[in-house]
Amino acid sequence: MSVPVLPYGRQTIEDDDIAAVAEALRGDFLTTGPTVERFERVFAETVGARHAVACANGTAALHLAMLALDVQPGEAVVAPSITFLATANCARYVGAEVVFADVDPDTGLMTPDTLARALERLDGRRLRAVLPVHLRGDAAELPALETLAQDAGAVLVEDAPHALGTTMKFGNATEQVGDVRHSAMATFSFHPVKTIATGEGGMVTTNDAALAERLRRMRSHGMVRPEGCEPWWYEMPEPGLNYRLPDVLCALGLSQLAKLPRFAARRRALASAYREALAPLAPLVRPAAQPAWSDPVLHLMTVLIDFEAAGRTRLQVVEALRARGVGSQVHYIPVHRQPYYRDRYGDLDLPGAEAWYARCLSLPLYPGMEDADVARVVEALQAALSPT
Repeated sequence: MSVPVLPYGRQTIEDDDIAAVAEALRGDFLTTGPTVERFERVFAETVGARHAVACANGTAALHLAMLALDVQPGEAVVAPSITFLATANCARYVGAEVVFADVDPDTGLMTPDTLARALERLDGRRLRAVLPVHLRGDAAELPALETLAQDAGAVLVEDAPHALGTTMKFGNATEQVGDVRHSAMATFSFHPVKTIATGEGGMVTTNDAALAERLRRMRSHGMVRPEGCEPWWYEMPEPGLNYRLPDVLCALGLSQLAKLPRFAARRRALASAYREALAPLAPLVRPAAQPAWSDPVLHLMTVLIDFEAAGRTRLQVVEALRARGVGSQVHYIPVHRQPYYRDRYGDLDLPGAEAWYARCLSLPLYPGMEDADVARVVEALQAALSPT
């Protein structure tokens, strides 16, 4: 009989979520209606931003951010190599060039030092944006990154799909991811494995009213409706895209957002249980390092494993875990290794990214897990690392 597999992540959908979607389906608007505006308003209030603009997915959020900043072909955008493809690809969508930054090998995060080294490789291109990624849910060092970006004539755009609910403390000030105190915009995803789910969906937060207006215009074909014109009249000053998020999915998002405190508390409790259960496996296995300023709501429970010392390959460990009913995933293959980017920029020397990739493995983490599941996962990992 097959063993049921604990996935590395999954959505938590409850009866009230289903009821919220059913109510939206019975309403007058399936898309471009009042539920979208309500989701945006509540999301902005939740993260402490002035504006939130909903869109089709997290990739669309990043693309819209580049369009809102009017990033031009040939200009430069800095992105860390340890991230999902979309962080770099959003720059290419608008014709900009990607300058890959290295990361801290123990956190996977872009740091002020790795950003400074990336800025040395601009090759005369105008820098428009720096895209720190709050990997796993841990926050990057935003004030220092902001200073470097500003000195180079650019702004930060936080890639924050992993970090909804994460708080930070810089000096005496407590902040939260998405309040955009140090950035022009922050982008989020509501993919099923993220902290809240809408199926597919994304959000951009900003404190700049002009950016918010441009984001809204560009997510809907670039259309505007000038005041004083006939009610059917619209104009398109520039082409946009169809990146709207329907009311039906926003209804699910509102229901899920109300559960964020519970989801966050559960993720924090599971992460704490993991740290305690994994302690006996050190130094062979240890959780990814947590920066001092970050109090994360982890999206990913990533551990760093010395596979060479264990005498096991990562593939062997992944397969052994799965045989014991434990799913896992790798976050991420360094983006600078991808064939497209290697062909465009050549081979890059980013030792932090390589060291992170060589050791990382993400273990199951989602609110629906039972307390006993953590012990089950760690026992399976210990067995998978043991000599056969």
